[in-house]
Parts: sequence; C-alpha cells; structure tokens
Amino acid sequence: PPARRERPQCKRIQQKPEHKRMKRVIGIGNALTDMLVNLKTDSVLGRFKLAKGSMSLVDTRLQTEISKSVAGLPYSLSLGGSAGNTIRAMAQLGCSVGFIGKVGPDTTGDFFVQALDNLGIEPIIFRGRERSGKCVSLISADGERTMVTHLGAALELSAGEIEPSIFEGYDCLYVEGYLVQNHDLILKAARTAKKCGLKVAIDLASFNIVAENLRGLVSEHVDIVFANEDEAKTFTCEAEPLNALQAISQMCELAVVKIGTKGALIKQGEEVVHVGIMAAAKRVDTTGAGDFYAAGFLAGLCDGLSLRQCGTIGAITAGKVIEVVGTTFGEEAWADIHRLVNKVKNEKYLF
Repeated sequence: PPARRERPQCKRIQQKPEHKRMKRVIGIGNALTDMLVNLKTDSVLGRFKLAKGSMSLVDTRLQTEISKSVAGLPYSLSLGGSAGNTIRAMAQLGCSVGFIGKVGPDTTGDFFVQALDNLGIEPIIFRGRERSGKCVSLISADGERTMVTHLGAALELSAGEIEPSIFEGYDCLYVEGYLVQNHDLILKAARTAKKCGLKVAIDLASFNIVAENLRGLVSEHVDIVFANEDEAKTFTCEAEPLNALQAISQMCELAVVKIGTKGALIKQGEEVVHVGIMAAAKRVDTTGAGDFYAAGFLAGLCDGLSLRQCGTIGAITAGKVIEVVGTTFGEEAWADIHRLVNKVKNEKYLF
C-alpha cells in the first residue's frame, strides 16, 4: 500500500465549472531521485561511452558501475522526475500539493518519501519490487550535465493502483508526459480524476511515442495542455505556433505553447495572450525549465490570477531554474522568486 493517510472514497459532485476554483493539485509521474555528481574531469564519460550532455536510459547494472566509478566525488541528492519537479516547485510557491508515484523497497525510496514530506507534499507513494528509480547526473567542470537514468520501480506503477480515494480533496491532476508509455495508467488516472470532479493538466513531453492515443486522451479527458513549440507542431501537424495553439485549444479548455526565447502563447476560450520570458542572469542548465514553467503557471491558477499573470509567474520560475545546475534552489533564490511573484500579483511586474 502507498505511504499515505487513508481517506474516504470521493463522491462525484455536480459543480458548475465557472464557479470551481483550483486550489489543490496532485501530480503523477516517474518517482526519481536525482544524484548530482560533480566531476573533476570527463574521463568517466569516455570510459562508459557517454555522449557529453546526453540522457541515457540504462539498466541497474550499468548505472551501479557508473556510480561506483565516481565514488568519493562530491554529490548531492534531490527529488527528480518531471512531475516531481513541478509539484516540488509548487510546494515552494506555497501551494497545497500531493504526488503519486512508485519507489522500491530501499533507502533511495525512503529518501524520496521523506523529501516529499519535508516539503509538505502529501506522498501517495507505492512500494515496488525493483530498485527505486534514479537519475545519476554527471556534471562536468563547464556545467554540462550528462544523465544516466534507470527508471526501476517507477515503471511498476499500474492502472490497478489508481483509486478514487487518492483524489479526495484535490482540484487538479497534473500528469507528466513521460508516463505516456503506460497509456492504461494515464487513462485510468485521468478518467478517475474527472469522475471525482478534478481538472486534468498534462505536459506533452515525449507524447510522440503514442501520439494517436494521446490525442484521444487530450480531447476526451484533459482540460489544460502544456507543450513546447516542437511538441505542439508534431501533435497538431501545424507548423506555426499560433495555429498549433488554436488546434490544441479546440481539444481542451486551456492551451499553453512555449516558444523558447519568444515566451509563450496562451489561449482560453476567446482570450489569447502572449507572455515574454524573464531574462536569466546566466543560462547554465535548461533542465527542468518546462517543469518549473508549469509549476509557476499552475500556482497562478491556484491563486485565481489572470492568464498573463500566470504566464509571467511561469516565466519567472523557468527563468530562475536555468540559472543553476539541476533543479534545486537555495533560500536566497526562492526569496527572490517570491518577491517577483508578489509584484506579479499586484500587477506591477508583467511581461
């Protein structure tokens, strides 16, 4: 059973959508722990034939060999995974959030659950048989990250484990696109959440694996879609971002298409907004930028803010995460984010 408190089965409540305000968000995704290792040289990359800056899915044997080869070097552990990043950032922004995932019967799994709890994130965490999923990030001296990922127990999360009681008290389910290989799981989660009265948001990362299946899912069960320019183009077969935005908006209530350094296009109903980016002091590592954009945007929705305000907060959180290696900030950076977000809420800082 998952490490979580028991709650009664949810009841479907008939509510008018226009009066329903999103307050609490629960995410579902691959439960991964990031192990960030600071390399002195890139010799380990050559030894294991790892392309610098790449991300490789490996088995546990190879990941263990690589980990042993860097033993003794400085490292740190943090929560990882796409939805994990988004939910963690939302918690830091003061939102009420939870996370659904699966870890192994090991100390890495214990760390993941405890880290969620420490951040005030409700852990709906199941225990699998395999080792916990882990991403070993080898950080070169120039800041480039080479990632070696073993999904492990994260892949064991199944549709049969998704029950209505999980969603009691929540208003929105956030689904990471990297779960798309398990279509039954995503479909069960989305259907169950909708029956419990939740909105469903999804990031289209890696959707192209089963694009046709995901199009049906979005049209039937999803309310909010996040996509970058390439994902939107492939998903809709529209070359122009604005046309892709229009096509996605016909499938859901709210569509967001991120267009890199040009910002983002947002459409809800007849309202279309273009929001720019926040210029980063230094562009160190773009890993997690999309996850943190979603976090800022959803946090704005939880506060009932306008589309432009939501997009601006997303730009702030995305702009900050690319200034650091990894996705973990210090207190000073979060204090600066909160300062900027408060200005957005008072409409004194909008892009």
